[in-house]
Amino acid sequence: MSSGQKDKQLSLSKLEKRDQQRQRLNDSKVYRAMEWLERYMDRYYLDAIIGFIPGWGDAAALLCAAPFVYFSARVIKSVPLTLAVINNALRDILLGLIPFFVGDIIDVFYRSNTRNMAMVRGFVDGDEAVIKRVNQRAWQAAAVLVVLLALIGLMIWLMISFGKYLISLF
Repeated sequence: MSSGQKDKQLSLSKLEKRDQQRQRLNDSKVYRAMEWLERYMDRYYLDAIIGFIPGWGDAAALLCAAPFVYFSARVIKSVPLTLAVINNALRDILLGLIPFFVGDIIDVFYRSNTRNMAMVRGFVDGDEAVIKRVNQRAWQAAAVLVVLLALIGLMIWLMISFGKYLISLF
């Protein structure tokens, strides 16, 4: 057998292994849960509808990000992907916390589950462009995470203060 044929066989076996791994990931319960969340929370606007329940809707949106974080951190084992997934989830929560239903309207357009699923699919499929983009934004995502956490804390404090003010009026 020539070296060219051996190289071809090795590359075919690598492709087969990658396809088997991709199929295993696609068949996992967590992956199916992420697809379900993407479909119902973003495509059918359940995220925006749940957001009408002040505070609780955003907590539900945070819980919906858990499978994406778990899959990227524990199954794919990619720190940059995990940072990007958390970043999208926190942005969704911050935008959803904007009062007077403005956040709920924004939730219709900012589809964090769809964005997270696209990044996860890119990693699972080995899409070089997605992987490169996520890796380039890893440091940016870490810095933005700190800012987003601070802003979410500020929004929660403002909501509590406003609620206390409204109660004091009665």
